[in-house]
Amino acid sequence: MKKTKSVKSSDAIDILHRRYVRDDAKKLAELEAVRADNAVARKIYDLRMKAGLSQRDLAKRVGTSASAICRLEDADYEGHSLAMLNRIAEVLDRRVEIRFIMKRHGSGHLAIA
Repeated sequence: MKKTKSVKSSDAIDILHRRYVRDDAKKLAELEAVRADNAVARKIYDLRMKAGLSQRDLAKRVGTSASAICRLEDADYEGHSLAMLNRIAEVLDRRVEIRFIMKRHGSGHLAIA
């Protein structure tokens, strides 16, 4: 059996992905969850900064504590609720939009669900 040669890369993310995730379905699912939490946290932070508000200012307008806003902006936080996101969106003159998109599995093939 002929051995296939792996493509060399100097891209750190590519190297880490190959080494630790590859085609492991559980790890891929965990990675997607982390990416989603990070995207929500980053979006809240970016919108708050664009509005020129501190965490305390946003919390006061939303009706929560500054520590709650701090948690929401933490990429490791997993407790985002749609109700809280809607309250934040309202204060920042935005609306929450939810999209369901196809997952990518393994080597970039789309999963049919």
